Amino acid sequence: MEVTSDFYNLVEETSSKLYIKALKDLPPDVRIGLKAAYERETSTTGLQILNTMLENVKIADSQTRLICQDTGIPIYFVKVGDKLRLSMCQLEEAIVKGTARATTEHPFRSSVVSPLKRQNNQNSTGYRIPVIHYQFVKDSEDLEILMVPKGSGSENMSFLKMLIPADGLRGVKRHILETIIGMGANPCPPYTVGIGLGGTSDLCMKLAKIASTTRELDSKNSDPEMAELEQELLEAINSLKIGPMGLGGVNTAMAVHIEHAYTHITQNPVGINIQCWPARRARAILKANGNIEYGY
Repeated sequence: MEVTSDFYNLVEETSSKLYIKALKDLPPDVRIGLKAAYERETSTTGLQILNTMLENVKIADSQTRLICQDTGIPIYFVKVGDKLRLSMCQLEEAIVKGTARATTEHPFRSSVVSPLKRQNNQNSTGYRIPVIHYQFVKDSEDLEILMVPKGSGSENMSFLKMLIPADGLRGVKRHILETIIGMGANPCPPYTVGIGLGGTSDLCMKLAKIASTTRELDSKNSDPEMAELEQELLEAINSLKIGPMGLGGVNTAMAVHIEHAYTHITQNPVGINIQCWPARRARAILKANGNIEYGY
């Protein structure tokens, strides 16, 4: 189905709304996860911190405020139905315009700067930003946009290690746990740990980002072996008792998610990407007829 120019205007408007929604409206699964963490917590300090987080969410709801002052790097995961006839250039332009509109019309702090001069355009956009990942969906006329604002505290805690097959699964686990120990309170626990396994260096890190940001907290990997490893790592990470905001407790991670790909016979890449406690995201599905379904 061929779309009209109005469709790109709709994409722009939707991208803007999604950015604001993601910053203000915490997904239901994250709310449930925080409450479950509070009920599990045994540390007095940990309970106080988790209670403050829950109160923060209530205030954001009641006063329509941002959940966190860090509005992050804007990231969009876009699924394009193969039955849609559209211009990918116009689609990307619309998303960039929507990002800028959200920042300037709301308004909220722009966190995007150039890497050397630290120049800030004050609209959350810049060269190659927002980050947009595309996926094409067979037998679909829909355009799905998932918006994730990725804060710096968690994004700074991103790591890649090119292991070799001789390191084995034990080496994978050791690298992950040693990395988590080194993070301390930096990524604002209790967080979501995204693990990428396999692929190439760049694909591995992309898989880690997908794992940390796009899945619901209670989701399990469809591969039983990977699902078992997710649970094992979650228990191991929480046994470290880093706790909420790094001050001790049984809730260091709310979830561990793994995404994987086949890799080269001589390597075994492991990527780690963390999503902080307010695992913010907002989703919309645009129909070719102009209808929109919002969600998380």
